[in-house]
Amino acid sequence: MNLPSERLDGRHAIVTGAGRGLGRGAALALAELGADMTLVARSPAELEEVAHAAERAGVRAWVRPADVTDAELVERAIVAAARESPRASILVTAAGTNRPGPAADYPLADWDLLMDVNVRGTFLACRAFGAALLDRGAPGSIVTVSSQMGSVGYPGRVAYCTAKHAVNGMTKALAVEWARDGIRVNAVAPTFVLTPMTEGMLGDPGFAAEVERRLPTGELATIDHVSAAIAYLASDRSGSVTGHVLAVDGGWTAW
Repeated sequence: MNLPSERLDGRHAIVTGAGRGLGRGAALALAELGADMTLVARSPAELEEVAHAAERAGVRAWVRPADVTDAELVERAIVAAARESPRASILVTAAGTNRPGPAADYPLADWDLLMDVNVRGTFLACRAFGAALLDRGAPGSIVTVSSQMGSVGYPGRVAYCTAKHAVNGMTKALAVEWARDGIRVNAVAPTFVLTPMTEGMLGDPGFAAEVERRLPTGELATIDHVSAAIAYLASDRSGSVTGHVLAVDGGWTAW
């Protein structure tokens, strides 16, 4: 049997939200598999640290500070990546945010923030990267970072659930639109993972116990679990997989 390789040597990945959490984990996982990369986020200092860590794995890494909700900055970052490597063929959209709260008095400013970062930011990166691949006539793999909340509802998370349902729909629509051009588009949908974004809520013993109760495995996912799923979808191992939302959720959505 001649299985496709998981290695990414000679390829170039763009990772948004790369400064911390799932984005950082994804970037370093792709680096370990041999991919050069362009790292995008708002914090230059965090990006520089990730770049140095990636370079220790033997790859090249470029830092492109940008707000993913700014169409011009996102376009510049994608164009810069294409200049840095004409073989840019992987995009991971890991920039995201969450502000929980009850729907009845949920602040519209928080609603707009979640739609801007999670939905608009994902679309801007996908659109710019897809256009670059189409211009080159090149194949590629896009991996969006969604959530188990893109498939279910949860109290106090009306904006986040809405945003991640939108990411799932966007992923499927882009996959269908670009499949004939050799561009695969998939999503990973993690359960709760201990990251800087979630450490506050998971620090609440009552909430942590409720999350554990809902997880059939009884365990949170780890950054490594999610990064491994992203690496699979980025590699040739998933060559016939597109339009798929891969749950990394400990069975949460299997109830």
